[in-house]
Amino acid sequence: MRIELVKRKEHSQLMALLSPLIAIGLTAVAAGMIFAISGHDPLAGLYKFFIEPLTQEWSLQATIDKATPLILIGCGLAVCYLSNNWNIGAEGQFIVGALLGSVLPVLFPSFENAATLPLMLIFGALGGALWALIPAVLKTRFNTNEILTSLMLVYVASLLLDYLVRGPWRDPEGYNFPESRLFSDAATLPDLFGRALSLSTPITIAIALVLAIVLAKTLKGFEIRVMGESPRAGSFAGFSAKRLTLFAFALAGAFAGLAGIMEVSGGLNQLLPSISPGYGFTAIIVAFLGRLNPIGIIVAGFVLALSYIGGEAVQSAMGVSNKIASVIQGLLLFFVLACDTLILYRIRIGSPRTTAGEATHV
Repeated sequence: MRIELVKRKEHSQLMALLSPLIAIGLTAVAAGMIFAISGHDPLAGLYKFFIEPLTQEWSLQATIDKATPLILIGCGLAVCYLSNNWNIGAEGQFIVGALLGSVLPVLFPSFENAATLPLMLIFGALGGALWALIPAVLKTRFNTNEILTSLMLVYVASLLLDYLVRGPWRDPEGYNFPESRLFSDAATLPDLFGRALSLSTPITIAIALVLAIVLAKTLKGFEIRVMGESPRAGSFAGFSAKRLTLFAFALAGAFAGLAGIMEVSGGLNQLLPSISPGYGFTAIIVAFLGRLNPIGIIVAGFVLALSYIGGEAVQSAMGVSNKIASVIQGLLLFFVLACDTLILYRIRIGSPRTTAGEATHV
């Protein structure tokens, strides 16, 4: 028996819109089965994982805090994927942005004025962009695979962070703990409405809305879409694939780096050996669940943020493994990609000798 995927001549726009909801529903069913297999009430597990975080003020605030970096990184990755550039290294760009943005409060703690925080944000975005340009330049100059190079640079960035906080950047008054000095008030991102909302959230939403307008209404957005769908047609229009690759990676890296420094200067207030629970990788799911659209990514970011808070809830209340959030995130990505595949392709089943006309289509 031979199974093939055959591209559909036309695909349903309705199913394209509904597929994220279908993927979420299938993920919930699979999560319920996991809870049942592990000996727990599946309905109780689903409630604690998906619903309970929305019913309590502290967990809702935590969900917003988790969603913010996911949305910002996801928006940058969407530009890469729309332009047919596969940036898998946003986690490393997030870390390097946090590192470069932390130069002022760590190495120059006496530099405290109104320019401190804006400079930190600029340095953070610049650090992420420069780190992302490494795989972009390697791709455009040497035709290397950007998936591998961007992914390998994640581990370089992680080890660099670990080395700095355990070595040169370790707080001399921190009792030998692997952490940097605490940031000053001038280097701390302020909260809004008391402590209900970090300033990073409205900054992120504003960036997502501006990006949505750019992609939908400007020549650059048209170039990104055309080059992603048909590079040959784009070249006839005068667009450069190499320049677009550099632009897409730099923008995605800048967004990830900005998310990194806002995370450090907002919630953590110092550098630690680990500053991310995997935002850069989870943001890949956010980008695809949001259909590579910044507005959809805002919604998808909150959905994926629930998985972090929900995972902690079921771990503490039901004794489920702390890896449950990662498993459910992986299932969600699988179902999103599976739904998209079936929307764009149909399954053809037949024997190796079966002709195309005799094959069975599903």
